[in-house]
Amino acid sequence: MNEDDNCSIYPGALPLPSGSEIRARVQQFVEERMQTTMLTGVLIGAVVAISLIGIMVLFVYRRYKQTREQQAGVPRYRFRKRDKVLFYGRKIMRKVQTLSSAPSSGGSVSRQRSRKRPKVLALARRILRIRREPPTLQPKEPPPSLLEADLTEFDVQNSHLPSEVLYMLKNVRVLGHFEKPLFLELCRHMVFMELQEGEGLFRPGDTDDSIYVVQDGRLELCVQESDGTDPVVKEVLPGDSVHSLLSILDVITGYPAPYKTVSARAALRSTILRLPATAFQSVFNKYPETLVRVIQIIMVRLQRVTFLALHNYLGLTTELFNPESQAIPLVSVFSVIGEGSPGRTSRKPHPHTPPEEEPGLDKCPQGAAERSSDTDAVRSFAADSASAFRKSRSLSVESTGGAVSSSTDLNMAYERARVTIEDAPPSPVMHKSILKKSVTMQPAPSAVIHYTDSGGRSDQVPPSKVGAIFQAAKKDLLRLIKLNDHSLLEGRVTLHQVKAGTVVARQGDQDVSIRFVISGLLHVYQRMIDREEDTCLFLTHPGELVGQLAVLTGEPLIFTVRAHRDCSFLSVSKTHFYEIMRAEPSVVLSVAHTVVKRMSSFVRQIDFALDWMALEAGRAVYRQGDKSDSTFIVLSGRLRSVILKDDGKKELTGEYGRGDLIGVVEALTHQPRATTVHAVRDSELAKLPEGALSSIKRRYPQVVTRLIHLLGQKILGNLQQVNGPLAARSLTLNTPGSKWDVGNPVSNLSTVSILPVCEDVPLTAFSLELQHALSAIGPTLLLTSDIIKQRLGSAALDSVHEYRLSSWLGQQEDIHRIVLYQSDPSLTPWTQRCIRQADCILIVGLGEQEPTVGELERMLESSAVRAQKQLVLLHREDGPPPSGTVEWLNMRSWCSRHLHLSCPRRVFSKRSLPKLREMYQRVFQKSPDRHSHFSRLARVLTGNAIALVLGGGGARGCSQVGIVRALSEAGIPIDLVGGTSIGALMGALYAEERNHNRMRIRAREWAMEMTSVFKKVLDLTYPVTSMFTGAAFNSGIYSVFKDKQIEDLWIPYFNITTDITASAMRIHTDGSLWRYVRASMSLSGYLPPLCDPKDGHLLMDGGYINNLPADVARSLGAKVVIAIDVGSQDETHLTNYGDSLSGWWLLWKRWNPLAERVKVLNMAEIQTRLAYVCCVRQLESVKNSDYCEYIRPPINRYGTLEFGKFDEIAVSPRGLLPHVLWPVGLSASPSPPSGKTLRRRELCGHNSRSC
Repeated sequence: MNEDDNCSIYPGALPLPSGSEIRARVQQFVEERMQTTMLTGVLIGAVVAISLIGIMVLFVYRRYKQTREQQAGVPRYRFRKRDKVLFYGRKIMRKVQTLSSAPSSGGSVSRQRSRKRPKVLALARRILRIRREPPTLQPKEPPPSLLEADLTEFDVQNSHLPSEVLYMLKNVRVLGHFEKPLFLELCRHMVFMELQEGEGLFRPGDTDDSIYVVQDGRLELCVQESDGTDPVVKEVLPGDSVHSLLSILDVITGYPAPYKTVSARAALRSTILRLPATAFQSVFNKYPETLVRVIQIIMVRLQRVTFLALHNYLGLTTELFNPESQAIPLVSVFSVIGEGSPGRTSRKPHPHTPPEEEPGLDKCPQGAAERSSDTDAVRSFAADSASAFRKSRSLSVESTGGAVSSSTDLNMAYERARVTIEDAPPSPVMHKSILKKSVTMQPAPSAVIHYTDSGGRSDQVPPSKVGAIFQAAKKDLLRLIKLNDHSLLEGRVTLHQVKAGTVVARQGDQDVSIRFVISGLLHVYQRMIDREEDTCLFLTHPGELVGQLAVLTGEPLIFTVRAHRDCSFLSVSKTHFYEIMRAEPSVVLSVAHTVVKRMSSFVRQIDFALDWMALEAGRAVYRQGDKSDSTFIVLSGRLRSVILKDDGKKELTGEYGRGDLIGVVEALTHQPRATTVHAVRDSELAKLPEGALSSIKRRYPQVVTRLIHLLGQKILGNLQQVNGPLAARSLTLNTPGSKWDVGNPVSNLSTVSILPVCEDVPLTAFSLELQHALSAIGPTLLLTSDIIKQRLGSAALDSVHEYRLSSWLGQQEDIHRIVLYQSDPSLTPWTQRCIRQADCILIVGLGEQEPTVGELERMLESSAVRAQKQLVLLHREDGPPPSGTVEWLNMRSWCSRHLHLSCPRRVFSKRSLPKLREMYQRVFQKSPDRHSHFSRLARVLTGNAIALVLGGGGARGCSQVGIVRALSEAGIPIDLVGGTSIGALMGALYAEERNHNRMRIRAREWAMEMTSVFKKVLDLTYPVTSMFTGAAFNSGIYSVFKDKQIEDLWIPYFNITTDITASAMRIHTDGSLWRYVRASMSLSGYLPPLCDPKDGHLLMDGGYINNLPADVARSLGAKVVIAIDVGSQDETHLTNYGDSLSGWWLLWKRWNPLAERVKVLNMAEIQTRLAYVCCVRQLESVKNSDYCEYIRPPINRYGTLEFGKFDEIAVSPRGLLPHVLWPVGLSASPSPPSGKTLRRRELCGHNSRSC
């Protein structure tokens, strides 16, 4: 084929470019493009670089900002764009509203605009959802004075008294009860002594007749042991003393004794102050009326300090008493009966071999059960005729008619002994009429014989010689008590004869008598501390007294007196004894000496080591980190324990009242002090040094077991009130649980001061109402400036009588459960005294008035007051509910709590003071209503509050409405309400309404709204955080509570939420009620967490961390907690499906009607069980606690979301509450009874497995 043929085949074809042409064209194209895109590349690179630099700068700035926020501790707030739009929209609306409220300049156009503006503003408010947010409570810390002790020590330089006088007054507590002139005269007998190192101050064999106070140097007090060693039991530092009040009493009564086993030597060169005990005798010779008071103080110290420390805390009983007989020979009695000479009677009182007693009856039967005194008199008659009785009465009048009138010291002694005796005027005629009246009221004849029906041998007085033996026994009694005027016994002594097995007096009795045994034996028993059995202390033989210690001190009896065989004795009642003592005060010396002789030598040794400390307000008992060398017992006053944390912050760890034991853990474990303990107000303490405790442990090893028991229970935090007359009755303590319950700072209060906000406050009526409510709990005394002036004189508040007033006020605290101090309207000396004496200060205001701070409060803020303050707002019972409480609280520096009281109309009645007191005299004749708000305040102040805790459980919580109704019908008051989840809602309803009927209506309305499917569908959202937006649920909760604040509820309230931001439990006691109720009900997966408006933390359902917060209620001050558990019951009988599980298999099992049912948890149930795992152990501890009354209604068959069955679930379970719960409501100081397992079985439903 040729070339022409090729051309003819492609006639239109163009010639193809060669390779060189293609390269040239590509190069040309690239050069043109490079010129046009050079500038674009440069711009792109610059933009990328600038963006990277900007991102890095922004990142560095955010890191810097976050670091500064973390350092400052400022919480981060997260806002959505919608919230910002609403915020600025509301801000603009406020400005528009301000402009619209300005006055217009007239004209029809302006009037039309003014009509349109409100409509536009209303529409804008609805769109922007404008609501006026209530003010929030400002967080405040306690003032520094509340948590800090004074750094200054005992001030000697700035005092007007000489230093040696101050040292003596500081250490010898009994001297503070003298008037200042008497005390200064007593101190004139003081002498100085100089001791070189190692030189002895006194040793065994020297006369024990002085009080020694170290002014400079150091002394060592030693006790000689049985093995010949003399270990140091106490180091006496400057300002401390060495003395025994029992030794002083020996000198005063005329029976001085030498030191037997106690010695003291100078560890360093020392200067000692010595006060001879004979100085007391010279003072008593000039001022005989002070004798009774001083003896009584020494007896009170013996019972309060020595017995409280050794018996109640160390468990010693028989070791404290001398079993040897101290009887005198009954010469007169046996001369009448004719049963031998005085020589024979002298051998009769021997404790082991009385000749006329049967063998074995003179010994204490061990483990004898206490028998009831059912052997009363078969017949009784008067041995003296009416004429003889009138004759003795006239002799008594003649002998006492010219007696000196009683002084203040005698009156104080009578008040301390709880004896009321009318003062005798100087006129003989008036005295005769008063005595005649007292004799007419006295029901007992001068001699009473109790006959026995039992046959056989008996030591009874022969009926034919009753009168003669009665007169002879009185002569022997006169010889024992050394009474000069024999006629003082006429009409005041009775002769008793009891059968074998009779309980003559019981441990804890208040109305006691002095008994003088004539024949037979009286066995004296005391209840053991750790065991429910009695131990025999000693025997009272013929010629001995029993019961005289309780008569002298006014305290309840510390032992039980029982006759194991027929016995005869003379009895002098407490009232009659003080009548005798008023006429002849010296009789107290002989009676007190019989008490001292009954004490063992061991008590005398320890009496030297035990100190009776007087601590001023603000002074530290010990400081954190100090060496633990002593244990302390609070006798009066109040102490506060504060711990200093590593970050420098101080935290209140507890408060201690009368009878509490402090510092025992560190002392026993030899660890440094864990906290600083200081006095809230002037206090008295008993100090037990470590050396004395070690000496006791060596001598009585059983004490170690008791200390281990105390230490173990103290560390575990479950130490209960020690059973015993001195702890529970003598010291009028709050039982049980208050002794170690440091979780409740207001427990065991002794004094409460009442201050008004303004003059409009009905302070007198409020104080009388509170006194009436407190009278159901224990003896209560109300003191005002007028009462003080009436009882102690118009000059009682002068500084000259400081010691006497302090002593008298301390005595009132001893004999009353609580003392109310009503202040004056202005800052007077009495108002200052009220503040100084207060364990707690009540600031009383009127809730209907505008919030304000009173003048007294301003002065209170400027002074270093350590007592806790509580705000009490009074409301009329027909007035509006509380509101604006936050403003009241924000105006004040710090308040420990606040309470709202709905007062009866009589509180606000306008009556004069005499008519007001006359009206309340009629009120006091009736029992207080336990459901009144004043009764609630009384229980809160005394640590006896009853809390109602409602657990979470969805629709099952509707049963709590019925439980509340059942509690109300059972008469059980509620003082604190708390809850979780659905329990938070129900508890808030009850705390707001205080009425179970209104609570039921509102709860039912909300439950029916929860059944609306339409609202749930509208509230659905894309399930990133939750299935629902929460708007519909929020609207339902808000419609129930509106803008109510937790602070405005009638009953104190709290609820629990789970803070998932901080992974902690949150306790809400203030703030928006609906928000925190909603937060406590925020179930995971269904509702989104709620952002706390305070700090932005995310809050979820409280059931995830504490579904039944009974422990929280306990920490907030509740004595008894009624816990209602409505949680779900987990199914434990599940199908064992092996190692793997197919969802298709489960679906087939569910759809196949012939297949066996498979019990397998779904994902929601697994999530719920995982969430509540942490609550299982807490729930078990709550059910096993002694303070909790656990109740579970039979609601297991109801589901979590079955709110439509409200009427069926909320039926009042009347048969669910057994009678065992009645004491909780009827008793002012409830204590959980025994047998809690049986009680829980009764309280729980039959189908419940949680019980």
